[in-house]
Amino acid sequence: MKTRTAALMTRTGALMTLATAIGAAACGGGFAERYAMMPAPSMAVSGEVAPPAMSREGYDAIAESPFLDVVTAPLSTFAIDVDTASYANVRRFITQQRLPPPDAVRIEELLNYFDYAYPAPTGAVPFSVNAEVAEAPWNPAHRLVHVGLQGRRIETADLPPANLVFLLDVSGSMNSPDKLPLLKQAFALLVGQLRPQDHVAIVVYAGAAGLVLPSTAGDEQGTINEALDSLEAGGSTAGGEGIELAYAVAREHFVKGGTNRVILATDGDFNVGTSSDGELVRLIEAERESGVFLTILGFGTGNYQDAKMEKLSNAGNGNAAYIDSALEARKVLVNEIGGTLVTIAKDVKVQVEFNPARVKAYRLIGYENRLLAARDFNDDRKDAGELGAGHSVTALYEIVPAGAAEDVGTVDPLKYQRVTATGVAPSGELMTIKLRYKQPEGDVSALITGTIADEGLTLTQTSDAFRFASAVAELGLLLRESPHQGRADHAALIERARGALGTDVHGYRRDFVALAEAARALAQ
Repeated sequence: MKTRTAALMTRTGALMTLATAIGAAACGGGFAERYAMMPAPSMAVSGEVAPPAMSREGYDAIAESPFLDVVTAPLSTFAIDVDTASYANVRRFITQQRLPPPDAVRIEELLNYFDYAYPAPTGAVPFSVNAEVAEAPWNPAHRLVHVGLQGRRIETADLPPANLVFLLDVSGSMNSPDKLPLLKQAFALLVGQLRPQDHVAIVVYAGAAGLVLPSTAGDEQGTINEALDSLEAGGSTAGGEGIELAYAVAREHFVKGGTNRVILATDGDFNVGTSSDGELVRLIEAERESGVFLTILGFGTGNYQDAKMEKLSNAGNGNAAYIDSALEARKVLVNEIGGTLVTIAKDVKVQVEFNPARVKAYRLIGYENRLLAARDFNDDRKDAGELGAGHSVTALYEIVPAGAAEDVGTVDPLKYQRVTATGVAPSGELMTIKLRYKQPEGDVSALITGTIADEGLTLTQTSDAFRFASAVAELGLLLRESPHQGRADHAALIERARGALGTDVHGYRRDFVALAEAARALAQ
């Protein structure tokens, strides 16, 4: 037994050394040092690396979208999603030398973690729409359609006045270094960005909710930081009560034309009062009618309730991130503060109609929990996703070309209705894309429409954005153990990502290469 355990420790140590070495080579510094906040996992006698105590983490099952026949399902409709929590959470697992559970991997959040340098919008529409088509790397017989939205950027000095309420979980479950201490460090970074015209209140909740700091001007940073420093963890978690109080404070100090937002920081482990997913979602849906938006920042490991926070973010006109390190806190709360705090378009929906003369079948990669019925696209009562200042949104469709012999799961011919393909054969259009969006304080949507053609590009002829996004998606397919991964390959995606780093000012793309290298080592 001693010999076997020693051998296992040697193997585990080799993996850790490999991941660190890869990070150093790719990033100019150790990947583990840049992001790891947790100790290494314990050893298991079974011959595997034992997980930390994570039995209480909560993830919803993801049912991946299948290929759909264009004749019977010509429309694809979904709400945008700018959340990035899944990427940082996946990184947390891999940094701890563990592959993430497949349901922790939301591919759209992996894609949307990165800036793809899409062209800035011009004119009145607050975002640009960009598209590119080439072969799918994991299935060269298929085509991959890359659609990118780029929100208008706003310099920090030009951001509208902010009315913020920090809603902070100080329950006993937050009593570990990667939770409340990291939370304080993260919010101190945000406080450093505040201006005199901004105001912040702090609401905390444990066994009960309370107002720790009334709405305070942003230039009183010493007072705000002192209130943060005084927080200590203890007690149970009355999250629902805290949400109600935070929204009440935000409504009381509402700034018309400004940013009005509750920033909830928690591990999501609500266990007192209003705590079920359904109750909390209904509470958030009612509160969003006030015009107050929601940001959710997840912290910690062991009891991290990913599913709950994803539902609340989607219900609350919000966005969600997972903070696994001080570097991630800086990305979310400093480098991307405009996108985190300022909404430039709400209820953004996408609807694509495919040309059956060019497309036999298609599938949307990711966005499984953001799919909408076709009729929802024109229904302004239907909630959708929000786009922040400077945010980009990326969506990928995998296309089976018309005339392909492969079986895509067709249905029997209909007896009482006739369904025919009416695509115009000479047209090079693959699809028509439509988007609806509302102004942040508006109730009526605007419509924009365009077409996407296939110009026959090979993978090597595509932009850095296309190649890098395809590499991110390919890693997601592998981590999800997707039935649609085809010939997905770690080495190929790593090489493609490394050749598409672009300017990479903050090193996020180089960090992805290191992450993919570490994932490959774990998979082997």
